This record gives sequence, structure tokens and C-alpha cells, in this order.
Amino acid sequence: MASAERKVIQMAVKWGVLGTANIARGCTIPGMKEAENCELYAIAGRNAEKVNSFKEEFGFVKAYTGYGELLQDPGVQAVYIPLPNHLHREWVIKALRAGKHVLCEKPLALNADEAEEMFAVAKENNVYLMEAYAYLHTPYIDSLKNDLKSGIIGDVDYIETAFITQGYKEDIRLHKDMGGGAVYDLGCYCTTMILTLTDSEPENVMAQAEFGHTGVDVFTSVIMKLKNGVRAAFDVGMIFPAGSDDRKDRLFIHGSKGTLSSDVEYNQAGELKYTIVSGGKVTERVISVKQNYALETAQLGRCIENGEKPHISQEFSIKNARLLDVILEKAGY
Repeated sequence: MASAERKVIQMAVKWGVLGTANIARGCTIPGMKEAENCELYAIAGRNAEKVNSFKEEFGFVKAYTGYGELLQDPGVQAVYIPLPNHLHREWVIKALRAGKHVLCEKPLALNADEAEEMFAVAKENNVYLMEAYAYLHTPYIDSLKNDLKSGIIGDVDYIETAFITQGYKEDIRLHKDMGGGAVYDLGCYCTTMILTLTDSEPENVMAQAEFGHTGVDVFTSVIMKLKNGVRAAFDVGMIFPAGSDDRKDRLFIHGSKGTLSSDVEYNQAGELKYTIVSGGKVTERVISVKQNYALETAQLGRCIENGEKPHISQEFSIKNARLLDVILEKAGY
């Protein structure tokens, strides 16, 4: 038993976290602690006090005041980047060129050209780059796809989803120069859900947005038709009373034989449910889902250790980035 435990430790990927964002503290780092093949090795930030508090709270081996210092550490094998959207390109490329594998928060890039550039650098340096959509790693998504593939609701003709959260008085999501707005922050979940479930690409997209006083979209509605004939729509917004915990997530799929619906929130764990109505019969699926962020960290770890292919592929990320580009252009962002 002791030797087996030592083997697991030896195979664990040494991770560095580039930034002390809330999503790192509340979601990804706790997930990393749950992943069997992950070692919390280094944390970096611009505020020494905050960095040291992360080191103590989570048990990182090293702490750096400055992102570049972490990238120079030869012990760091992989880097997680939860920085604001406008900093992704710069620090992803620096990490890749330093020979580090990278897991970068969504959206990976502010446009498809940036995404293509990042993946080209990853290829040049023979390292992995994966965009962080934790929810796509879950058995909940696998179950949805399997049910649709089985034909239980027939041929899918319409998909609708939504992600609505509270508004913000002051937040990086409100700064246009930092890649803020509802589409970048929330719409990327809806587009990836639609692209994942249809395995197609849009041929026609329409979008309309309400813009806030800082110039970012605070509520956006999108309708599209995909090349396989499926129609899809989604709403995203940061519009509920500021300071509230109110949130609305929705998924509805209509098929020629029935429907599938769910109010499961994106990136949730636990006993997740959705309902199928087909042939006069109501079926409720209950899927047990572990901490999403542990699943994505472990998966990239297996890529590094065993040569698995990234679950969120280069092709998928670029396809999604192109769709976001079109939506933002149509909405007048």
C-alpha cells in the first residue's frame, strides 16, 4: 500500500496557479485538491499578502509575487490561468513558451484569431493548452448526449438555454477593456452547450443586446440556425438586483418525439436532474456529479501523464470563439 501511495505522488502533476481570482479560490483550487493526480505546487499574484494567504489556506509549496517568477520555476509542470479575459493571450503565450502546459479560464481568447495564435504556440512548444469549461467534463453532459443520440426524443429541432445572474455595481465584468460583458462571461456557457449537444456549426446568427453605462452588454438574446437544421436560442444577462444571489439557468430541448428539460445550474455538482417527456411517459434522470473543477484538472493531468487528448479540444475552442465573434459583432459590441 505504501509503495502504491508513493507511485501516485510521483505521478502527480505539479501545478502553478497564475492569479488569486475568486474563481480560483472558490472553485478551481478546491477542485485541484480533490484531483488525485494534482499537486498544488506554486501560487503567484501581484499582492504579497494575498498570495501568502492562498499558500497557507491551500498548502501550496511555493508562493511568488509576480507571474513571471512562477513561470521561471522549473518545478512547475502545468499552469492554471484565472486572470481577467484581456490578460489571457499574454500570459497563456508566456506560459506556453516557458514550456508549461496550460489550463486557461473561459473564454480562452477575446476572438478566434487570438485562440488560433495560442494553440499554434502550444504546438510549437510541444505542450497542452485546454480551455476551462469544467461542466463539459461531467457525466451529466455525457448523459444528455447519450439520450439525444438514443433517439428517445426523436430528431432534435430546437434547443434553448439561459444563464442569468445578478448585476454588478463594480466588477471586472463591467469593463469593456478587460473583456467584460454577459456574452463573454455567461454566453460562452450557452454556446458551448449548444455546440456540444448538436455537434454542428451555425450558418445563421442573430443577436440583440442591452448595453450598460460602461459599454458592455448586460443582457443579450441570440437566435441561430445550425447547419444540421437545428434552431437554437439563448439569453444571458447580468440583470437581477445587485448583491442578490438570484440566478436562472435553463435548458430545453424539443424533438420530434418528445422534450428534455432541466433547471440545473452550469458547473454544479451533486445529484443533478433532468426530465424527459416522450410517448406519454415522463422519465427523470438523476446523475451523480463530482466537483466539476476536479474533473477538468484531473483530465488535463492525464493528458500530461498518459497522452490523453484534451476533452476540450483545439477545434472546439476555435469553433466556439468564432461563434462568439459573430454574436458580438451582430449585437454591436
